[in-house]
Amino acid sequence: MKKKIQEFQKTFKGEFFTDTLHTAIYATDASVYRKVPIGVAFPKDNEAIKQLISFAGKNNTSLIPRTAGTSLAGQCVGEGIVVDVSKHFTKIISVDTEKRTVTLQPGVIRDELNQYLKPFELFFGPNTSSSNRCMIGGMVGNNSSGTTSIQYGVTRDKVLKLKTILSNGEEAIFETHSKETFLKKTELNSLEGKIYKTLYTELISEETQHEIWKEFPKPEIHRRNTGYAVDSLLNTTVFGEFEEEINLCKLLCGSEGTLAFTTEITLQLDVLPPQFTAMVATHYETLEACLKDVVVAMQHNLHTCEMMDNVILDCTKKSKTYEPYRFFVKGNPKAILLLELKSNSEKDLVKQIASLLDSLKLAAHSYHSPVLRGEEIEMALELRKAGLGLLGNMVGDRKAVACIEDTAVTLEDLPSYITEFSALMKKYDQQAVYYAHAGAGELHLRPILNLKEKEGVDYFRKITTDVAKLCKKYNGSFSGEHGDGIVRAEFIPLMIGEKNYELLKRIKTAFDPQNIFNPGKVIDAYKMDESLRYDIDREEPKIKTLMDFSDSEGILRLAEKCNGSGDCRKTAEAAGAMCPSYHATKNEKDTTRARANALREVLTNNEAVNKFNSKELKEVFDLCISCKACASECPSNVDISTAKAEFLYQYNKANGVSFSNKLFGKSTILNKMASKLPKLSNWFFVNSVTSKIIKKVSGIHQNRSLPKVSIKSFSKSIQTNNNQLIEGNLTKNNQTKNVLLFVDEFSNYLDAEIAMDSFLLLTGLGYKITVIDTLDSGRALISKGFLEEAKKEADRNITFLKDKVSENVPLIGIEPSAILSFRDEYLRLAEDKASAENISKNTFLIEEFLAAEIENGNISAAQFTSEEKHIKIHSHCHQKSLSNQKVTFDILNLPINYKPTIITSGCCGMAGSFGYEKEHYEVSMKIGELKLFPAVRKSSADTMISSNGTSCRHQILDGTNRKALHPVTILKNALL
Repeated sequence: MKKKIQEFQKTFKGEFFTDTLHTAIYATDASVYRKVPIGVAFPKDNEAIKQLISFAGKNNTSLIPRTAGTSLAGQCVGEGIVVDVSKHFTKIISVDTEKRTVTLQPGVIRDELNQYLKPFELFFGPNTSSSNRCMIGGMVGNNSSGTTSIQYGVTRDKVLKLKTILSNGEEAIFETHSKETFLKKTELNSLEGKIYKTLYTELISEETQHEIWKEFPKPEIHRRNTGYAVDSLLNTTVFGEFEEEINLCKLLCGSEGTLAFTTEITLQLDVLPPQFTAMVATHYETLEACLKDVVVAMQHNLHTCEMMDNVILDCTKKSKTYEPYRFFVKGNPKAILLLELKSNSEKDLVKQIASLLDSLKLAAHSYHSPVLRGEEIEMALELRKAGLGLLGNMVGDRKAVACIEDTAVTLEDLPSYITEFSALMKKYDQQAVYYAHAGAGELHLRPILNLKEKEGVDYFRKITTDVAKLCKKYNGSFSGEHGDGIVRAEFIPLMIGEKNYELLKRIKTAFDPQNIFNPGKVIDAYKMDESLRYDIDREEPKIKTLMDFSDSEGILRLAEKCNGSGDCRKTAEAAGAMCPSYHATKNEKDTTRARANALREVLTNNEAVNKFNSKELKEVFDLCISCKACASECPSNVDISTAKAEFLYQYNKANGVSFSNKLFGKSTILNKMASKLPKLSNWFFVNSVTSKIIKKVSGIHQNRSLPKVSIKSFSKSIQTNNNQLIEGNLTKNNQTKNVLLFVDEFSNYLDAEIAMDSFLLLTGLGYKITVIDTLDSGRALISKGFLEEAKKEADRNITFLKDKVSENVPLIGIEPSAILSFRDEYLRLAEDKASAENISKNTFLIEEFLAAEIENGNISAAQFTSEEKHIKIHSHCHQKSLSNQKVTFDILNLPINYKPTIITSGCCGMAGSFGYEKEHYEVSMKIGELKLFPAVRKSSADTMISSNGTSCRHQILDGTNRKALHPVTILKNALL
């Protein structure tokens, strides 16, 4: 097979990978399964897909279609060739505003589609929790639903036409047909004709129709995706006296890529929802009380009826990102319902709210029902949507497992069903998790199991089997919206009966006689308790690390926290900063998920003494720019940035360190030396001949400018001017509070003017400053894997500061990456954990400190100019991850006529040394061009650009030729 693939690669119209890294990172999706494919293909066009189909047919292998790979049931894993269309099949082809339709390729992201459609006042209704990265092809494959299905239906309701390639390479279009045109299709002498003929012959039988109606889920359950949706074809002109014409898209939708390969999709759209919105968040002391209110609430015209239980809510308490979103939660509810109302008028909306509250009050099941408006609604929905990822953040091997999370029953059956389900969980001594789409009769119920142990895997099967039987008892759908995949396909015969299952097998054979498309799903299913991510009862690998990963029970379990939900695959169009290199390349290997998958695979399966000595890890970490966004934006808090630092340290032990990395990692020494002769040093940096030599020797790209050292370091300036500065400012203010100003190695030698501005601003505002300018944060050392040296710096800094920093005397820093090390890496590096923890709690960005003082009334607008200024703010990635951007906005918004706005950019692309390095320069600039550079260029010449990161300011200068100022400098210049 290897030789055949090599030959195939020569003519394939796209990229085709068979290396260990790609097959490892595509061996999993968001499910519990792992199947290593023989290759991963990225077809560029339809002809490339035909090539793949032909190759698979001739070589007895299979194709596994994949877009974002967020499938929970294992639809996107297999042992054949994974065909990823998320990179090249991303075009929105046309919009018909009159018919309210859109035609697009399967790799279009759902939220980005709706952003595109907004000017047309149209949108695609189905809305999954993964909507900022899931793709329409995957939504069609799974028949996705999401939070809006009670108002706008499911994907199957919206698919009008599918252009496909069949298993023999034929192109076929599936769309609406009258009985006459349908019957003409049965006469075609082609595979398409055979498909139509098989369906007609099979479904025209009254006995078959009776069997379908008897065994399939109740038709009033609109979330149903068990097997192939043959029941959706029966109430049509072809098979009875009905008005509705037939469309085989209803069959293909939810078929998980097992019947045909879709290349183009036409969707029915809806007009934008009413603009006036409110949400009632009802709180309950018991789950039973909550479920009783679902029926009450659904008597109103709700747009959303979502539920989350106390397990989900407790997870949000520990999340850096989502804890603030709990603002509306009162007490410790066992469950909360999120009930959203919409209207075209505020007056009508107020009526709807009152009516709903009256009904809930009369039912008397809830204890608190706040009404949310505006941004509060999005925050509450984000809290609910984060459920999947947050569950993956459970420390240890016991996880909330997706296996029975997709059951749907009628609303009338829901309370009884959940009561029986809870009794079943109690029988297994299990704590289950209850959340999601209560209004649609579907709750994502998850047992908490350890699938590394035989006992946990046994429970996995027993619980799934028992719940399947329970779901069948209520004629529910075992697969509501997440699909059958591997985890539930084995139970399809139970759910729809053996006769109907045999019918589905014949339909699969008609479409795909060689079983090329996604085998093991829906038909002839893989075993649900095999091919799991972990070997059962394995001896856990012992991984020794220099950094402390005990908060995740070790670095391996840190990687294992990634459940594959793919939040890191959102693009630059979405909010947040996670995985900027993926934004630029659109390659899966440049996501947090891929890095976690690769780290898990290597640490588990590498037999070397130094398990980190892996070329696969070297490749997958290469474009990680350590922005730290994954530490907060990933719901599972998979901190790949820190894992990368540990990897580099371990890898360097085995392979040594390049001259370039030594220069960057130990740049503080060089900057200190250069600052002794600053004018001469800077001449070397800017002179065309000498700078070219420096760049070549240092591995810096020739298009990158070199940073200049300050003419006088801050340490020298403060020694010369300290007394004069303090006396000059004492005449204006009484010193009210002691602070420690940490002047880091960047601010001291490269940005001494900013350090001086910080000193002047603080003294001008009346603060008594003790300058700390003799310590190295170790940031450059950490970024290049010099962890032993970084640990020494961390220990030295903690020892020096432990008796100086307190709640009353905070440590304040200027450069985010340096000062925030005290809140992040030092907790993993320092020997004195207690002191490191205490210091971290009292360490602040200078913007954080000033914003808090403004809020406490200690700083006022009266102390600043009334001159008008417009400011655009770009914040450092570490600030976005470990702090927030609002503090910078708040301090620059203090002068009464200052008008700041935050640029909604992710990472600038420089990321310390990353953007300097010749091999990374192009990606660095591409990241900058995504949002930051265009926003800066669009700014008028008199608009100030503010950025608090030294790397960010340099990137902005190189990318736009605009000089960005530290917010402290702007505020200092505004001081009266």
